[in-house]
Amino acid sequence: MLRAAVALADGTGIDALSMRKLAQVLGVVPMALYKHVANKEELLDGMLDVVVGEIDPPAAAAEDWRDAVRQRILSARRALLRHPWASRVLESRTAPTPVVMQYMDSMIGMFRTGGLSVDLTHHVMHAMGSRILGFSQELFATPPSEVAPPDPETARQMAARFPYISEITTRIAHDDASVVGSGCDDQFEFEFSLDLLLDGFEQLRRRGWTSRP
Repeated sequence: MLRAAVALADGTGIDALSMRKLAQVLGVVPMALYKHVANKEELLDGMLDVVVGEIDPPAAAAEDWRDAVRQRILSARRALLRHPWASRVLESRTAPTPVVMQYMDSMIGMFRTGGLSVDLTHHVMHAMGSRILGFSQELFATPPSEVAPPDPETARQMAARFPYISEITTRIAHDDASVVGSGCDDQFEFEFSLDLLLDGFEQLRRRGWTSRP
């Protein structure tokens, strides 16, 4: 049932998912679903567990904790890219499921066995945020392709008022042929930020950093 719900959400979008539509796909009456889940929220939790279950387990006997963490987080990202609705649902949860908790616990374990202290690992998890699960919230969303660029006078006024925003949006090259669509390369930006964080964490580990005075 849960895999059928995941496939339905993949095909129609999470907003179109309903218990009635899922029942139609499964060829049962809607009430039959309530033998397995109490409500749609519980169904969504189960669907997330399916997605998280697709993430690769930790690499065995990895020489570099950064490589092991990087590989696993990129596996999480691949899982979420296969199911574009999943990040929205993750953000909407008020409490993680045991499956998500187990994943988070194993990620913390990768930092700890990599030599990071409890103190540093605590701050690492705050810094990583949703990247631990393979997604991040962008500061500026890419505008829809159908939105027309501003006329020259409006662009000039915007450049005068916000010179640095104008500079970065007009002078930095963007790849229109990117597999993620026009605009910034989301995969590159995700990996760039991930690598910066992991390298920074390693520097702090080597210094024996602590948040305590």
